[in-house]
Amino acid sequence: MVVMSSFVNHVTSAYSSCVAKCRRAVAAKASKPTLPSSYTLPEVWAGDPSSMGGTFGAVNQPTAGARFVAPLPVGKKPLQLYSLGTPNGQKVTIMLYECLLDDKFDSWEINIGQLHQFSSGFVDVNPNSKIPALTDADGPGGNNVNVFETGSILLYLAEKTGKFIPTDPVKRIECMNWLMWNMGTAPYLGQFGHFYKYAPVHIEYGVDRYAMEAKRIVDVLDHLLENRQFIVGEEVTIADFAIFPWVVCLLRGYNAGAFLKLDSYTHVKAWCDRMMSRPNVRRGMQHSYGKWDPNK
Repeated sequence: MVVMSSFVNHVTSAYSSCVAKCRRAVAAKASKPTLPSSYTLPEVWAGDPSSMGGTFGAVNQPTAGARFVAPLPVGKKPLQLYSLGTPNGQKVTIMLYECLLDDKFDSWEINIGQLHQFSSGFVDVNPNSKIPALTDADGPGGNNVNVFETGSILLYLAEKTGKFIPTDPVKRIECMNWLMWNMGTAPYLGQFGHFYKYAPVHIEYGVDRYAMEAKRIVDVLDHLLENRQFIVGEEVTIADFAIFPWVVCLLRGYNAGAFLKLDSYTHVKAWCDRMMSRPNVRRGMQHSYGKWDPNK
């Protein structure tokens, strides 16, 4: 009992110390300038997502789960893709076409502006409510499987078809390195797009922070591609399919080519030309989805 009492006292003391540190941190932050100047940093966040403004300000909420009941459409083919023509969506359609799976998949548009990703059917496939999501009725052992997150989908299709993933163990590790690198860096490019194009006001700190990171990311690629044709060497892989749409998005989606001086990254530009010379990459970038109205 003495040991237990000592342990409880220790935990209580540690918790109290942590709370005190948090309060001091909040107080220190409160002394900083704020934007807008009327904003005061609270001890506990209780913001209203609907008041955030911007193109996508009211889409997300601090809670997960379905917001309305609507089953997803299901076609006759084994693979069902629920997505949109964003960079993350384009990764998967490029892979499907490059794997010559044209007759193996149906695709359905998930209109994120209309909150389709929060339907009960979509949440059943991807609890994170992000596109793209894939179902395969002919999964391992003949089971129906759900696959979400672009890196997971690309790897799943590569292993299913035996294509666009190196068989050499060392090259495979390098491919996985760059695939995971894209999973980690793409959100920074998305944040650049948010502050540069979609935020309700241009905030110098936000634009500068993510413009710097976007340029650093592209420069990493430029150094990598100086002496190779594709991300992992002379053969195209899922790493190329993952990274390419995001580079294109900086140029076409965010219209930031001049702002970021993308023409100065000559090795990236040459790689983009090589990628766009592939017919199935172009098909994947331009893919049209079947329409779905969850209200019907």
